[in-house]
Amino acid sequence: MAVDTDRLNAFLGRFVSDLGATVAAGGVVVGHRLGLYRALADGPADPDELAGRTGTHPRYVAEWLRGQAAGGYVEYDAATGAFSLTDEQAFALTDPEGPLYVPGAFVLALGTLRAESQITDAFRTGAGMGWHEQHDDVPVGCEMFFRPGYLANLVPSWIPALDGVAAKLNTGAAVADVGCGLGASTVLLAQAYPRSRFAGSDYHGTSVELARKRAAEAGVEDRATFEVASAQDFPGSGYDLVTTFDCLHDMGDPAAAARHVREALAPDGTWMIVEPYAGDAVADNLNPVGRVFYNFSTYLCVPNALSQPGGSALGAQAGEAAIREVVTAAGFTRFRRAAETPFNLVFEARP
Repeated sequence: MAVDTDRLNAFLGRFVSDLGATVAAGGVVVGHRLGLYRALADGPADPDELAGRTGTHPRYVAEWLRGQAAGGYVEYDAATGAFSLTDEQAFALTDPEGPLYVPGAFVLALGTLRAESQITDAFRTGAGMGWHEQHDDVPVGCEMFFRPGYLANLVPSWIPALDGVAAKLNTGAAVADVGCGLGASTVLLAQAYPRSRFAGSDYHGTSVELARKRAAEAGVEDRATFEVASAQDFPGSGYDLVTTFDCLHDMGDPAAAARHVREALAPDGTWMIVEPYAGDAVADNLNPVGRVFYNFSTYLCVPNALSQPGGSALGAQAGEAAIREVVTAAGFTRFRRAAETPFNLVFEARP
């Protein structure tokens, strides 16, 4: 074996960075759960001061702060011994209801990795593992991961990018949000369009319970309802809009889901399909965003699809061509990319 020392050292540099990031994920979740970032945003603090603000132990806080500073998540002033947050760090780390909340991704990541032994076994057997079998932090973390993107884009840019949909929602439309999870997308739409009615559905009963709670807390339970149902049998018909947010690729039978969506739509209705950003070729996705989605998909999306009837497992990096094939095979005659962000592609399909 002829090992190039420079290339080996470059690889080891990547390894050290990845190992540090992997272990640091737990620290980010600790900061989220204990309010350490939010308290630090109130002003610079040494470990004793931050511990006092948060009711935590100063020795643990000291080690946490040092690790956070080493990773660039907080700032350190060697002259004063104080730690602080820049405006940008505070923006990304302190507001779970805002348009960017980094800790949510790590809640999802750590919850996902709890299934390592089951997924390792699944590699040997080909068995699936449904979302309902994952740790409780998976659906909660998934909402925290995706909601900021929906908050920033759904009403301001994605809905306006669809032909005539915003006007229907403003005057009063019937909407089905399929695979709604904890209802983040449903609630945001219900808040923005009070004249419309929204029916969220998901096969995961616990998620539906939490979605009902979220709707009640937001004061939209009168126009946003939720029930347990799969994408292949959600109830209702004549919908002006059907939405699927980051879930079509998780389904064991996306083709059957697409056919049911078409049957449930009004003749002039629209299906909005939001999927993770991906190119059609594997080589297109060998980048940091693709790395995130491929690895989540290995633990969540593909196992869930393989746990369901249908035999399909598109995965989180399916790409536009694969989504188009599913949609057009179901009888939709119009399909286009309506919008995109660095993390999502938004498609419009019409009968």
